[in-house]
Amino acid sequence: MSKQLQAFATLQDIASRSLQLAKGLPAQANVVPLWSGIGFTLGGYRFVAPMGEVSEILVQPPATRLPGVKPWVRGVSNVRGKLLPLIDLEVFFGGALSGGRKNHRVLSLELGELYTGLIVNEVHGMQHFPVDTFSNELPAGVEALAPFLAGSYQQNGDTWVVFSTFKLAQNADFMNAAAN
Repeated sequence: MSKQLQAFATLQDIASRSLQLAKGLPAQANVVPLWSGIGFTLGGYRFVAPMGEVSEILVQPPATRLPGVKPWVRGVSNVRGKLLPLIDLEVFFGGALSGGRKNHRVLSLELGELYTGLIVNEVHGMQHFPVDTFSNELPAGVEALAPFLAGSYQQNGDTWVVFSTFKLAQNADFMNAAAN
């Protein structure tokens, strides 16, 4: 046998033994796609805003009050050299924020030309939901917010209502903060 044939036979033997000793691939599990958002509490309900609609989460900064605005406008705050209007989202919807200010957080939004901060009771960070847990049904108690909602997800026995900041930004009442 020539050296070339002998070398080729050796390579074939190595390849054959490698295949025999190789471990199989792990079992392919059905992967369920996830939908992600920023979870927050408002009025005792759990909401989630789509990831692409919230630019950052802030501890509620001090604000300068503004004259001649509706009561849900808490003022304006300087955030890294940019003026951020602060909106008390619960007061906008007719309620009042519960708990101490230390738990309140601001969801900063940059939607086109709109740059504003929504003050909420508490933020629960990123939430991930299997897309097959989505429902168009809304839980009882959130009917008044229906124009700003886009369904809900179930997770660990909790209902998380999808809150659309885009729908809020298109609302004429929200965009007109001047007191009458």
